[in-house]
Amino acid sequence: MATNAKPVPGKTLVSPQDHTLIMIDHQSQMAFATKSIDAVTLRNNAAMVAEAAAGFKVSTILTTVAEKTFSGPIFDEIKSAFPVADVIDRTSMNTWEDGRVTDRVNQIGKNRLVFAGLWTSVCIVGPTLSALDQGFEVYVIADACGDVTDEAHDRAMDRMVQAGVRPMTSLQYLLELQRDWARTETYDLTTGIAKRHGGGYGLGIIYAKSMFGGQENAEVSGHGLATDAAAAE
Repeated sequence: MATNAKPVPGKTLVSPQDHTLIMIDHQSQMAFATKSIDAVTLRNNAAMVAEAAAGFKVSTILTTVAEKTFSGPIFDEIKSAFPVADVIDRTSMNTWEDGRVTDRVNQIGKNRLVFAGLWTSVCIVGPTLSALDQGFEVYVIADACGDVTDEAHDRAMDRMVQAGVRPMTSLQYLLELQRDWARTETYDLTTGIAKRHGGGYGLGIIYAKSMFGGQENAEVSGHGLATDAAAAE
C-alpha cells in the first residue's frame, strides 16, 4: 500500500518550544587550545546559536567550568544574548554530574536536549551520553563545538552519533527554528541573525535586499514555503 504524504514536519525536526539548549564552557581558556575550528568561526557560530535561542525564546541553560579560577568568563556573544542569565559554574568536566544542571533540566521538563560547547570529546560527550542513558533525545550542534585536534572532534562526534545523538550545524539550527518564511513575526529576527553570522548566506541576503529589494517570503507557495530563488528575482 502506498504511503500518504502530508504537509507536516518530521518529528525529529526541532522547534522553539520542544527542546532545551545547553551551552557548555564557551570560555577563553577552553578556546585557546581548540584547533578543530578557528576562534573567529567558533565565536560566530556560538553567537548565531545563542541569538537564535534568545530570539525564539528557547529554554536555555548556560554553564561554565572554573570561571573565576582558570577558564575565564563565557563568550561575550553568548552573555549579550542572555544578559541576565544565571550561568552555572561547575567543577565537574561532565556537566550532567552537576546536580544544579540536571535540576534545571528537570524544572524545564523537556525531553529533547540540544548541546553545544567545548571541548567536544569531554564536555559534550559526557553529558550527551549521560542524557541518552536516561532516556533523553539528544542533538549536538557540531560547528558550535570544538576540540584540541580535528581527530579529537571527529571521533567524539562519531562516538555520539553511534550512540544515537543527532548532529546539526549552527545555521541549520537557526533555519530549523524559523522553518517557514511565511512566519513573518520572526522573519526579521532570522534574517538579521543570518546577515550578522551566516557567512556567504548572510551576504546573499544583504545583496538581494540591497539590489532587488528581495526577501525570502516575497513569493509564497501554496504551503507557505518560499525559495531563495524567489528572493533574488
